[in-house]
Amino acid sequence: MGPGSGATENDLKAAFKIGEIVAEKGFYVLTGGRASGVMEAAMKGSKSGGGTTIGILPSEDGKDLSDFVEIPIKTGMGSARNNINVLTADIIIGIGIGPGTASEIALAIKAEKKVLLINQRDDAIGFFKSFGHNKLFILQNTEEITDHLDT
Repeated sequence: MGPGSGATENDLKAAFKIGEIVAEKGFYVLTGGRASGVMEAAMKGSKSGGGTTIGILPSEDGKDLSDFVEIPIKTGMGSARNNINVLTADIIIGIGIGPGTASEIALAIKAEKKVLLINQRDDAIGFFKSFGHNKLFILQNTEEITDHLDT
């Protein structure tokens, strides 16, 4: 999970690498499915690693569908589809931060999912840590992802 148009270059690099690593470990990559930011980079990385990608799209018509989505799910739910993203995933990886990403991380904490955060601002980390979620992990680099891929 991560920002679309607000993603930084570091977010995009991390998303690609994490998508690649996750695919190589046999996991599917599920994102918001749009051709933008972290979503696009993670799915591109997954395809590079031989993985399968699922895109939970906000629209009914698949507008902005990434070319890297293998399994598109058109919801027509707008941002409400964030809850589908979270509840469908085994592990939530938050790369960077924006309002949509923050909502997905908060929903993941509420659903007691394992949450991995990378490229987060200190204030965001403090906010999410304040909930006392014992399955919240702050990663310093993409290589640490492999230590946390058990569900």
